[in-house]
Amino acid sequence: MLKTQLKKNFDTGDFQIGASGLKQLLWYFTDVFFFRTKIVPFSAVLVFLLRAFGAKIGKEVRIKPGIQVKYPWKLEIGNYCWLADCYLENLDWIRMGDNCCISQQAMLMTGNHNYKKTTFDLMIAPIVLEDGVWIGAKAVVGPGVKLYSHSVLGLSSIAVSNLTAYSIYQGNPAVKIRDREIR
Repeated sequence: MLKTQLKKNFDTGDFQIGASGLKQLLWYFTDVFFFRTKIVPFSAVLVFLLRAFGAKIGKEVRIKPGIQVKYPWKLEIGNYCWLADCYLENLDWIRMGDNCCISQQAMLMTGNHNYKKTTFDLMIAPIVLEDGVWIGAKAVVGPGVKLYSHSVLGLSSIAVSNLTAYSIYQGNPAVKIRDREIR
């Protein structure tokens, strides 16, 4: 019985890619040749390409070579943000406020699978970063997590629930270790 249940396709629920097949194909090659190869080291060119595929990006945003974005048309970045060579698995929306920093090899994952079902149904939820959020190197943010104003997720930490404003979180799962004081 279980063996036949596992052969079923998992349910993708309400997931919609949000772009035509042609747009997806063009993004695939743009991603491979300009983003993953790190052939274009200029932030302005990377920002231009992301905008061309539907990303909403504010002013003075810095995008570093090596960034990976699953679907640019499901990405909003505020003003004065800095994104290193991070991984944005945005099956659902990722929305960032102003002055956010996403450090090297950080991962923002808007999707996961339901381990309670034999079909491992796809579950997606948006990620929201309010103004002034900093995600440390190699940190991971899970689906549906909201990082409130000026919160910090420390090096290699994993956020599976919301982070309160002006707080610093660390660990797996991330827990608040102190308040963030900005001078």
